[in-house]
Amino acid sequence: MAKIDIIGAGAAGMWQAFLLSRRGHKVTLYDPAGTPSQNCASGCAGGMLGSYCEGEPGHEEARDLGLEAMEIWKEHYPHLKLNGTLVVASPRDVADLQRFGAVTQGHTRVGVDEISALEPALEDRFRDGLFYKDEGHIEPFVALEYFIQEAAAAGAKLVAEAWEETDADVVVDCRGLAARDHLKTLRGVRGERVVVDCPGVTLSRPVRMTHPRIPFYIVPWSDNQFMIGTTAIESDDRGPATLRSVTEIMAAAYALIPALGEARIAFMDADVRPSFPDNAPRIIIGKTQSGRPRLYVNGLFRHGFLLSPILAKITADYIESGAKAPGVLLEDNGEW
Repeated sequence: MAKIDIIGAGAAGMWQAFLLSRRGHKVTLYDPAGTPSQNCASGCAGGMLGSYCEGEPGHEEARDLGLEAMEIWKEHYPHLKLNGTLVVASPRDVADLQRFGAVTQGHTRVGVDEISALEPALEDRFRDGLFYKDEGHIEPFVALEYFIQEAAAAGAKLVAEAWEETDADVVVDCRGLAARDHLKTLRGVRGERVVVDCPGVTLSRPVRMTHPRIPFYIVPWSDNQFMIGTTAIESDDRGPATLRSVTEIMAAAYALIPALGEARIAFMDADVRPSFPDNAPRIIIGKTQSGRPRLYVNGLFRHGFLLSPILAKITADYIESGAKAPGVLLEDNGEW
């Protein structure tokens, strides 16, 4: 059994605390914003677990790790929704839908009747779509609350304070963009969302709408609430959502489901996702000031909830046996 300090209580840190405490380690989780933390990219997520949809060229690693992560989600999270993902396009953007289908796996082509059967709220407005039956979704803050409770039940200690070096055997650093004090190549990718209440609309799964400029998605949450998002902007700005982005998001939602025109806006917000230059996740093996191992779990880009379980497993396997995951778990050679 190792004594492990974890810094950061977003999706990555919460999964680390959950899995490591479940595997018998003595875990302390630190975050001055509290546990779970809303002051991070995980607090501004949609909850899509789209391993195939995220597997476009250049993101194959996210797809492959995501498929492994989905098995961990299925094993440990009883509230996981496994209804798949539906991708549609307006008639003028069918070419973009075809391109998306050509570069992703795990889908079947669906026509107007199948689309209407999957999601009656779409009625007969879309004649072509792609259905990724093995994908899922969660409600982010509900999942974070669940895993913090389970980690505590397994013995993890939760500390709402900034971390200062202790006598822990290992430190797992899940601070996201704040870790740029060591990981110099991290950059921010800003995401914005609008959350609405609409009792008159029902969706069973995330729906994505392809577009050559502004890809868009809507994720159903509980109590007739929907998360609507679209943006991926190269920026470190953690300020509120902008008028332009919110206007584009709401216009796309109305085009997808006109009944959403009667939705009430619950809130809108924005945050910044930590990303390495190639948008692939990494676990960087460094050291604390006293020479103990410090593992930087970072660069999850827009895949934070999807990939956190498999990164926690890779971390635990390394701590327990020294097992390496080529391409993911790397020695700190100063490049990062």
